Amino acid sequence: MSSFEILIFLFCHSPMMIITQKITSLACEIHDGMFRKDEELTPSQRGLAVRRMPSLLEYLSYNCNFMGILAGPLCSYKDYITFIEGRSYHVAQSGENGKEEMQCERAEPSPNMAVIQKLLVCGLSLFFHLTVSRTLPVEYNIDERFQATASWPTKVVYLYVSILAARPKYYFAWTLADAINNAAGFGFRGYDKNGAARWDLISNLRIQQIEMSTSFKMFVDNWNIQTALWLKRVCYERVSLSPTIQTFILSAIWHGVYPGYYLTFFLGVVVTLAARVMRNNFRHHFIKTPQLKLLYDIITWVVTQVAVSYMVLPFVLLSIKPSFMFYSHWYYCLHIASILVLLLLPLKKTQRGKKTHEDVQLSRSKKFDEGENSLGQNSFSTANNVCCQNQEVASGHSSLKQ
Repeated sequence: MSSFEILIFLFCHSPMMIITQKITSLACEIHDGMFRKDEELTPSQRGLAVRRMPSLLEYLSYNCNFMGILAGPLCSYKDYITFIEGRSYHVAQSGENGKEEMQCERAEPSPNMAVIQKLLVCGLSLFFHLTVSRTLPVEYNIDERFQATASWPTKVVYLYVSILAARPKYYFAWTLADAINNAAGFGFRGYDKNGAARWDLISNLRIQQIEMSTSFKMFVDNWNIQTALWLKRVCYERVSLSPTIQTFILSAIWHGVYPGYYLTFFLGVVVTLAARVMRNNFRHHFIKTPQLKLLYDIITWVVTQVAVSYMVLPFVLLSIKPSFMFYSHWYYCLHIASILVLLLLPLKKTQRGKKTHEDVQLSRSKKFDEGENSLGQNSFSTANNVCCQNQEVASGHSSLKQ
């Protein structure tokens, strides 16, 4: 991108994407709170439901506040109002019996350390982007001479490394946006079991989990987290016909009109379904011993990183001609492999009624972050609402009305 294109994206495209998320998210939360019965809602929908129509001031404040107008990240309306009214530090903490105890009186924690840590990540990401990333251009993957002379191992390694080098700019932008919100006091998510404050309520990525992903789902769950939650809440949980396909289509439309976006997300549908089938058919054979599990993790890490790099290259290239040049150089291998998996391996359907997508996220997130909440359900909001439900009625959102 040129400097002009970056400015256009930063001041026009990105704010429109964020406001679109906020408007549609709030619309769904109002619909859940005012026009649906509680028994029809999932636990996350029930916790985020808005029971009263926001005022014009509240609506504009939520959509256009200075902290997230340019780069977000997205937050729920109830979390934002809780912060504005000064109730975000009335949190839940795990007690001795393992159950959550309400903490309605506690000193306000400082975000300074969290902000400093995130700014250090921003600095490293920016330095990496300005130095290493420039020496590994993604466009070299479609260079005719490189494709004609390089061996297949070289092509695979360069594809992975070039996409790896393209990620720090996203790390920089999302981590900086998170740090800005934290510096303003927004983003507090309670205390862990050791009493340490957590400032990841609206964090948008987990870098370690992204780089060590051993499955496509693990990568998606830790990349652009708030957008993944938005897609789940406004689309995946609300459609009955092919929710995975419809969610990827919505994601492509939301990103914009570049053909590369659609090539990436349409392939993402096939890869997601194929990865699910592969996992259901083979994973249980490799978890019997630690050695087999380690072998499985190594193999799936390599496959996941190469597959993700293959899939997202058109997203970076943007144009349709370079994207198909890359596909042809690689003989459409991931397309063909994914389709063959879906055709040849038995498909085990998941019962969404018995085990929801949110439940799966909860069980997965516990592996990385003990004591943390799942991506799909914000227990901070739920606990805070229970702790302060009487205060919420009495306050009448007084902070915004003053």
